[in-house]
Amino acid sequence: MILANYTKATIISGVEYCHINMVVHRDLKHENVLLDSRFNVKIADFGLSNVMQDGHFLKTSCGSPNYAAPEVISGKLYARPEVDVWSCGAILYAVLCGTLPFDDENIHNLFKKIKTRDVGTA
Repeated sequence: MILANYTKATIISGVEYCHINMVVHRDLKHENVLLDSRFNVKIADFGLSNVMQDGHFLKTSCGSPNYAAPEVISGKLYARPEVDVWSCGAILYAVLCGTLPFDDENIHNLFKKIKTRDVGTA
């Protein structure tokens, strides 16, 4: 549990650093959160990232479906940082519970679970 709390704090700190520097990652998932030998968190794969600009919204549906915010998978406009916060929640849920909060082999069922916030009985 101590490692989970440390990991949670450092993931949030890393994402906060990105947002302070006007970068939204848009593909946060556990595969993109790396630990070095001293358990320092490194956020990787900024291939879908974007630089935030005041007054500009994003609409691109991108990232990994299991970690994507409802507005991303719905193709709605989003104001950027909140989609990373959602993804952090999915990562932290998986760290603490050992399973993804939203999972289904059928992509349409997965999207329905995400949109209705149906985490099932995990």
